Amino acid sequence: MNLRVRENPWRLMLAVNVAVLIGVFLYKITREPYVPYIHLLVDYHFGFTKRALIGALVSLFFREVPVWLVFALSGAVWLVTLGLFIKLFRRTFGFDDAQMPLFVFMAGSPFFLKNFMHTLGHFDIYGCALAICLLLVPARSVAFIVLAAAASMILVLIHHIHLLMYVPTIAVIVVIRYYLVQGLSRQNAIVGVAAIACIGLLFFAAQFYGSLPVPPDEFVRYLQSRMADPTRTNLLSFSYIWYQPLSQEIHDTWDRMPSNLLGVPVFALLIWLHAPLWKYLVSLIRSLSEDWHRRVVITAIVMVSVAYLIMFAIVFDYSRWISNWAVCMFLILHAIKTLPGSKAVPPISTEDRKTTVLGWIVTLIPRVGIVRPF
Repeated sequence: MNLRVRENPWRLMLAVNVAVLIGVFLYKITREPYVPYIHLLVDYHFGFTKRALIGALVSLFFREVPVWLVFALSGAVWLVTLGLFIKLFRRTFGFDDAQMPLFVFMAGSPFFLKNFMHTLGHFDIYGCALAICLLLVPARSVAFIVLAAAASMILVLIHHIHLLMYVPTIAVIVVIRYYLVQGLSRQNAIVGVAAIACIGLLFFAAQFYGSLPVPPDEFVRYLQSRMADPTRTNLLSFSYIWYQPLSQEIHDTWDRMPSNLLGVPVFALLIWLHAPLWKYLVSLIRSLSEDWHRRVVITAIVMVSVAYLIMFAIVFDYSRWISNWAVCMFLILHAIKTLPGSKAVPPISTEDRKTTVLGWIVTLIPRVGIVRPF
């Protein structure tokens, strides 16, 4: 057994990642779930409301919402996402020893499952889960475009920030898996344009018409009526975000910008630690048979990155944004692998000492955080 571990430490890294995940979970459940809890209370009681879909669904089953439901619901979604990713990786790459480094750099990344564990209750993971589903289902007809549009609209109803966070990646998956394979026709072009228009209109409605029409005191009283323990008013301290206009969010973000920018070198270092994975991604793009496929893929990656830069200028949860950007790159890599290549891309080396050291560092970092690094 010891000889096997020395020859292939990547499976040991997976075991260590499981231990780290358990530690992150135990740490998480001892903290107060402020924002995630209030999102389970807000529904459509006062009419169309932004960030209210999950709360509306919860209201169908719970008249009074217990705090533990934050962890039960988000934990279940986390487990589903883990299962979906394992299935996706098995289908795309397989689980032989040669692919273990790639799996460790993805599944064991502090950007991915470990950070989703740290942010239990936040809605980022829903975008990831739906994007993985779109990587798993067949993409042979315009029904795939309709399904992707429906998933995007659900995400906007969950939280309108998804328009920048995961909807661009879903669009890239549609382009790579459907349009680059099936080609552009009048029918699928019309369906695509209609899908974009519907998503855009829904976002516009959520952003500018999803604020509450009642005074804040009345809103808080309603939220208390849905709490299993109405005395815990500290859990409602973020109720103001349903009244905060976009201009105020931008103002708050730029007020915090000088201190938040101090974390940029840390983010850059964390990205560099995944260098073997990025090199593999570049090799995969270069290996594509069609030159125009390469141009489309590069343009798509740039567009997803630009969406995140816009998000950086609007909302200050920088650790979450950089983590989700990395996850989007992981998912786009899976989509690219489905395109025809002119040559086989060798897997990440299991023999390179630097790669192994980086794998261990990535494995031991528990998460990235929410606003600032760690």
